[in-house]
Amino acid sequence: MTAPFADRLVQGIRTKNTPLCVGLDPFADRIPAIFGDIGADPASTLLKFGTAIVDIAVKHATVLKPQLGLFEQFGEMGYAAARMLCEYAIGAGMLVILDAKRGDIGTTAEGYARATLGAKPGFAADCVTVNPYMGKDTLEPFISLAQREAKGVAILVRTSNPGAADFQDLQVGDAPLWRRVAEMLSPEAERLRGASGWSGLMAVAGATYPDEARALREAMPTSLFLVPGYGAQGASARDAVAGFIATRQGLEGGVVSSSRAVCYPEPAQRANTLADWRSAVEEAVKNAASELRAACTR
Repeated sequence: MTAPFADRLVQGIRTKNTPLCVGLDPFADRIPAIFGDIGADPASTLLKFGTAIVDIAVKHATVLKPQLGLFEQFGEMGYAAARMLCEYAIGAGMLVILDAKRGDIGTTAEGYARATLGAKPGFAADCVTVNPYMGKDTLEPFISLAQREAKGVAILVRTSNPGAADFQDLQVGDAPLWRRVAEMLSPEAERLRGASGWSGLMAVAGATYPDEARALREAMPTSLFLVPGYGAQGASARDAVAGFIATRQGLEGGVVSSSRAVCYPEPAQRANTLADWRSAVEEAVKNAASELRAACTR
C-alpha cells in the first residue's frame, strides 16, 4: 500500500537533508542551443533539456515541480513532453508536484483532478497546485482523489507575486482573505494527514512574505507548505523557511521551490558544451540545496 504523500515527502526531505524543490520552467529563450532548436522541434528539445535537469536534480532534491503553463505554450507537443518528464522524474525516484493551478466547478474540476493526479492518460503527479478562489466545492474533487490515491493537493493561499495583495490582503471581517482561506482549509488537512503528523493538503506560501508565512503556520499547523519566491524572486533562504517549525531534525514544514536560479544560472547560459552546462547547473542546484539545508539547521 502506498504511503500518504505527506509521509513520502517528509521522508524524501530528510533523506536528502534539504527542502529544495527544483522547478522545471521551460523558457524558449533560455534553453541552450545544445539541446536543439525549440522552434523547429519543441518536443525533442524539451525532453532533452528536462531529462538533463531531472538527472541533476534527483541527486540533490526530492521534488520536481514542472510548470505546466510553460509547457502548454508549445502546444500538444509541449503538453506531451510535460507528461513524459513527469513519468521520467517519478521513475528516477523523485516526487512530482505538477504546477497547474487548476480551479473549476463540478465535473470540470473532477476532470482536472483525473488529468493531473490520475494514472494514464493523466499525469500521475504526486501533487497538484490548485486555485481555491472559486470556492471550497472546487477543491473537493482534488482532495477526494488525493485521499483515495495517497496524493497531495497544494492550494494557493498567500502567493509570492507582487500583485498577491490585490485580493489576498482584502479584509474579511477582522482578517485578510488569505487568512480566511487558511481557516477554511485547516479542518480538511486531517483528510490527507500521514503517520508523520504532516498533511499533504499543502498551502502555497510565498517566501517573499515571511511574516504572513508565520501567521499561516498558526492557521494551518499540520499542512506542509510549498514555498515559491526563493532565488530569482529575491527571497532569502531564511525567509523561505519562516513558516517551518522546529523538530528534532531541524526546521521542517514543506518544500522551497527554486526554478530560474537553478535551471538557468549565468555560467550555464554561456556554456558551449553539455559537460560545461551540466557542471554549472549542478553547482547551482547544490548551492541552493546547501543554503536551504543551512537555513533549516538550528
